[in-house]
Amino acid sequence: MSEPREPRAPQGQAGAPQGRPDEKAALRLGTRRSKLAMAQSGLVAQAVSQVTGRPVELVEITTYGDTSREHLAQIGGTGVFVTALREALLLGEIDFAVHSLKDLPTGQPDELALAAVPLREDPRDVLVARDGLRFEELPDGARVGTGSPRRMAQLNAYARNHGMTIETVPVRGNVDTRIGYVRSGELDAVVLAAAGLGRLGRTEDVTDFLSVDTVLPAPGQGALAIECAADNADLVAALGELDDPFTRAAVTAERSLLAALEAGCSAPVGALADLLADGQIVKEMRLRGVVGTTDGTTLVQLSTTGPVPETHDQAMALGRELAAEMLAKGAAGLMGERAH
Repeated sequence: MSEPREPRAPQGQAGAPQGRPDEKAALRLGTRRSKLAMAQSGLVAQAVSQVTGRPVELVEITTYGDTSREHLAQIGGTGVFVTALREALLLGEIDFAVHSLKDLPTGQPDELALAAVPLREDPRDVLVARDGLRFEELPDGARVGTGSPRRMAQLNAYARNHGMTIETVPVRGNVDTRIGYVRSGELDAVVLAAAGLGRLGRTEDVTDFLSVDTVLPAPGQGALAIECAADNADLVAALGELDDPFTRAAVTAERSLLAALEAGCSAPVGALADLLADGQIVKEMRLRGVVGTTDGTTLVQLSTTGPVPETHDQAMALGRELAAEMLAKGAAGLMGERAH
């Protein structure tokens, strides 16, 4: 999807092995140019600099998803923000990349390592509404903006079940653009990810935190993914110090569910794995999944609980098992266009 580029030699320090800067050189962190991507990459850059003792410089890369004005569902959903960053990694133009984990395709290329999944931020969705309104207080016929079929399906279902009438309106653009639709009166509210607003220092704009019982988030929402070349063992190990094993287990289960449903991010699938603790001791992991029609008339919503996965394969199995149950309950017919 990205513009093809001529491969060029990696920009290492003089005398360093090609593509492997010397130990004092700055590490090059590839990031999208959006304000949110720059903010979260800046946080990761500080953490990586602390664990490696090396400076980190941000390398801004424009992705197809940033330049296209089409709706995400039309341009392929998952991957449109990721492809250009991964190409830069494979060409040695950057040393590592930071992604919003929910943007990553579920298949991991062999040449790239998912070196770290840091501690997850708040996975919930939030409402930014006019006049400080909570979701339940929106007037009849309220226009609610979101670019996500997953949010549309669940918001419409909740409204229908609680005697509300809302109109979900597809929107695109960055956080400022979306909140601008509310400030201008074009929309009554927009729905955004809590984590994004938190990383931008914009939590004061939130008028309602939507319970995960109302709207299950996107698989991986609130988590970041740090990727580098799989054959750079030293960097894989260094970045691995930022990994949070519970977050990784949770998002692995969620993404396994998504993959088993054969759904891209244009499909209305929500999933959340959370840890159930007895006092201070984490005993089990609960995985919840939902898929539905965007008008909210039909939802398949199920959950499963099991031991906290201790391996990647166990986390994958948890997702596949719940997906199988959801498919048996009719989920396949609700997802519209499949990802190919």
